[in-house]
Amino acid sequence: PSHEYKLNFKKSKEVCLSYIQDAMLQKQWKRAAEFLTFYIESLEKDFSTEYMGPSEMIWRIGTEILCHHSNSSMKEFNSFIEQMKTLGVKRYLKVCLEHAFHLLCNGLIDEAYQNLSLAESWRFGEQTIIQNKELKLIQAYRGLLDYYSWRKQKNILLEHGQDGFEDLSVEQEMHSCFRKAAVSLKEIIEIPGVWDLFVKCYVDLLEFYGDHNEARQVLNEYAYNSKFPANPNAHVYLYQFLKRHGESKKSLTSALKILHDIVPSHELMIDFNIMLQKSKKRKKRRLGLEVIFAALDYAGWKENVKAWSCLARQMKQIVMSEKHLDWIKQEWNSRKDWWPAFHFSRYLAKRNWQENESLSYEKALVAGILLGKDCKYFKYISHQGCKAQVKRFRILKKFVNKHSPVYLRISS
Repeated sequence: PSHEYKLNFKKSKEVCLSYIQDAMLQKQWKRAAEFLTFYIESLEKDFSTEYMGPSEMIWRIGTEILCHHSNSSMKEFNSFIEQMKTLGVKRYLKVCLEHAFHLLCNGLIDEAYQNLSLAESWRFGEQTIIQNKELKLIQAYRGLLDYYSWRKQKNILLEHGQDGFEDLSVEQEMHSCFRKAAVSLKEIIEIPGVWDLFVKCYVDLLEFYGDHNEARQVLNEYAYNSKFPANPNAHVYLYQFLKRHGESKKSLTSALKILHDIVPSHELMIDFNIMLQKSKKRKKRRLGLEVIFAALDYAGWKENVKAWSCLARQMKQIVMSEKHLDWIKQEWNSRKDWWPAFHFSRYLAKRNWQENESLSYEKALVAGILLGKDCKYFKYISHQGCKAQVKRFRILKKFVNKHSPVYLRISS
């Protein structure tokens, strides 16, 4: 073919692709399917020597269209995917994996398992070695489905108790699923990466069979091995495991300390603060104040009554003892320019009072200590509380008025 023909052909392909993209963005799946058919037909007529093998593009676009097209069926989807597997040897296992996901999303668990098992036994010379990562994922997801079967069998046993021949077969099936799942899951979580679901399932298997040491080792490795990416969930899982098994406060606080360093806004920071407040060590109580202040820097915590209650309780203790006012001062120094507008505006006072009396009480106590008795938030809430004749608001007003010199010392 002439050079001009090649250029025109290339241009028409690009135009066709842009039409497909436009139709998909507008969710016009029927129109997108028609353009894709035209695009595939045009590729069959492509005689250019620099053939680019667009099967990945067709696979991605075709899958998306079939997932949303009103007339498409599972039979059609399976047929299309099988064609893609044949065409795309270089991404065979990737297609298999996505096929399994699609089957799972449609509740076809047995079919997904069968597909993964077939993909696991696939061999194609060098391509098998090149696609080793995908093969590992295939094995891992097959292991996940073995875990799912194990859970099902376990629940049958727990519901019906161990009586009769039938239960023996269920128990045997359960142990068989356990062995297969454990092998696959163990293998994948040894590779550095983020394997949250796989780790949780493997730990569940180990705990059920009483292998707590192995479970602890797995979670420690997942949380602390520097080859693995930093992952807050790894520390959450370790903390939850330690808590389940009644480990020492020291172990629990060290797990949460790392979580605080990575995600200061994590919901477990309330547990962490409570634990630190109860400590007899000054250093830990100081950290507790830092933890709760840091959590309340985030918008998602603005209306968290528990968090404000934790901060109010600790600040009240400090103010009453008049020890460690410098802790409050240090935390407040970096926040005094923006917290008043962020947390303690008159608008928020009105809204908080209307929506949640307990929240407004805790916040008013903190606002009164940090900004003094003339603070807009404190004035509005204490006035409303006293007007409504709620006893604790009268006590709150007295407390802040009595300790007004504290505000002067913090703000100086």
